[in-house]
Amino acid sequence: MIDKFQLTLKENVFLAKKLIAQSIYDSARLEGCNITFPETETILNGVSIAGLKMSDVEVVLNLRDAWKFVLNTIEEPLTLDYCNKINGFVARNESLEWGTLRNGKVSISGTSYVPTLPDEADVIKSIDAIINSDKSATERGIDLFLYGCRSQNYWDGNKRSSKIIANKFLIMNGAGLLSIPDAKLLDFSKLLSDYYEYYDDPHTQAIKKFLYDTSIKGLEISNVE
Repeated sequence: MIDKFQLTLKENVFLAKKLIAQSIYDSARLEGCNITFPETETILNGVSIAGLKMSDVEVVLNLRDAWKFVLNTIEEPLTLDYCNKINGFVARNESLEWGTLRNGKVSISGTSYVPTLPDEADVIKSIDAIINSDKSATERGIDLFLYGCRSQNYWDGNKRSSKIIANKFLIMNGAGLLSIPDAKLLDFSKLLSDYYEYYDDPHTQAIKKFLYDTSIKGLEISNVE
């Protein structure tokens, strides 16, 4: 799995800022929020919308603040403490606790898979192993996303947090952005359920190819003067 894009940090930050509304919308839809893209843009512009659930509005605003944090600290190393801070923004006021590893059991709807209780040392080891592997930056970003989804290290907001964590890594390495299109969410959900359930079965790795083919965005930079 080779890198689709090889951008400078400046180019990748520009891309992230340009697509931030789309990325926030995609993340909100990933979590099942009943919200449209124009509504997302309106909320991000500071305008209230009658008829929307306050919980959906809060998801958008929390994602906005998480992205602001990442873009303002893009050159800081990606550590467990940094990941916790991202979840602290993403799951603020909607989770039992936010910004800290969960200390109780959780289940995932639609699958019999039950994530193990996260151990801080093991989580650090897993994150470092992905970051320091010899895979392409794109594949490592996808691996970070899928690891966070499956491990469910936090009480809530795991997919949203993991997507921003993965994008932090992709931006740092000039590999573009991970953003799952709304039209592909049903296919993604099915593949993710298989990934949860049959992680060790090679066919479940199809989700990585799916994300690579459908969800890695970038800039086409021309060197012609």
